[in-house]
Order: sequence, then C-alpha cells, then structure tokens
Amino acid sequence: MIKETITFTSEDNLQITADVYKVNNNPITILLCHQANFSRGEYLETALLLNSYGYSVMAIDQRSGDKVNGVVNETAKFAKTNKMDTDYISAKPDIIAAINYVYKHNGNKRILVVGSSYSATLAMLIAKDNDKVKAVAAFSSGEYFKGISIQNEVKALEKPTFVTASLSETKALTTLISKMETNNLFYYKPKEECIHGSRALWDSTKGFEGYRSMFKTFLDVL
Repeated sequence: MIKETITFTSEDNLQITADVYKVNNNPITILLCHQANFSRGEYLETALLLNSYGYSVMAIDQRSGDKVNGVVNETAKFAKTNKMDTDYISAKPDIIAAINYVYKHNGNKRILVVGSSYSATLAMLIAKDNDKVKAVAAFSSGEYFKGISIQNEVKALEKPTFVTASLSETKALTTLISKMETNNLFYYKPKEECIHGSRALWDSTKGFEGYRSMFKTFLDVL
C-alpha cells in the first residue's frame, strides 16, 4: 500500500486536501467522504480495509468538518480562513471536484462514492445525475438540508446503492428511501444499536462485522 496526501481545487477555487491509498498500482475507484465535524481521518482504518479487498481509494476533507483521529480537516481550515461558507450543502462542490479528479486520473473509470452522515446524503444527490459515478454507499444518510426533500430527490436514483444506519436511525432511513426502486438497493439493518456514519465499519464498533459483511457483498456485485 502507498499512501500520499494531495491537494486539488474545487469548483469555486477552494483547495481540497485528500489522502490517496493505492494498492497493487490499481487505479482509484472509490471516493470516501466524511461526516459532520470530521476529516479524511475518518477513513484511516476503512481505507486499509478496502485496500485489503484490492481497491485503491481516496479520502477527502470537505469544507464542512473539523478533525478526527488526530487528522485536521485542512479543507475546512482553508475555507474558514478565506471566509467561505462551511455548512453541509456547501460541501457539494468538494465532492463533485473529487469525483472529477479521480475520474480524470483513473483512466475515466466510473467510481463508487462512499458517504457518511451529511456526505452520504450529498453522495446520493450527486450520483443521481452524475455519469462518472457508478454506485453509492450511504452510511446514515438523512434529511439534513433545509428546504430540500431528500426522499423526493433520491427516488430517481437508480444506480446500485448501499444504505445503512444505526438501529435507532433505521426508521427514518426506511422512510427516506421508500420511493426508490428496490432492484439496485442494498439495505443493511443492524440488529444492535452500533453507531452513526461510516464508523460502523471500524473494528472498535460493536456489531461492525455485520456492516462489513454486507458492504463487502455490495462491493462484490458491482
């Protein structure tokens, strides 16, 4: 595995920081997006897990976030210094820019976008109409954006989509995806409480085995 920290520019000229984890010279085919108040450090462990499956991945800092696992969100810091908006919806251009960057550098291969919490919802919204996105994995997506009905917006998402959440979030998630076609929908409902977001995959999380198993099954059919 080779890890490299890089920067590139968002649509509105924000500098985005990302960690690239490459394995066996495979092109990047998975983009990892963090939850609220976090950074690319959310995926320190998960990136290595995906490497073990043979995937090269990139984890980004979005402008809405802070730090986790000792990793400071450099994109958010840059945005605040330059007095740019850092609310959830403002991070949408960051994810789009990351998709474009990966697609440009991986030989124009369509990618899987993995989102956590608010970025899971953004990933679903973006994937619906973005031809560079092959599939979505959404951990704890929800109705996070004022004035936007995510339930109505994602009903047109027909690409392979993995969704999951903590046990207490499953009722709301079931409502959120209730209008989506079920043919390409993979829904994992945990049997125990677990945790919010992609931290469900961390081996320190109770019940992580179930999340990993279902996520791996999803990856294997893409």
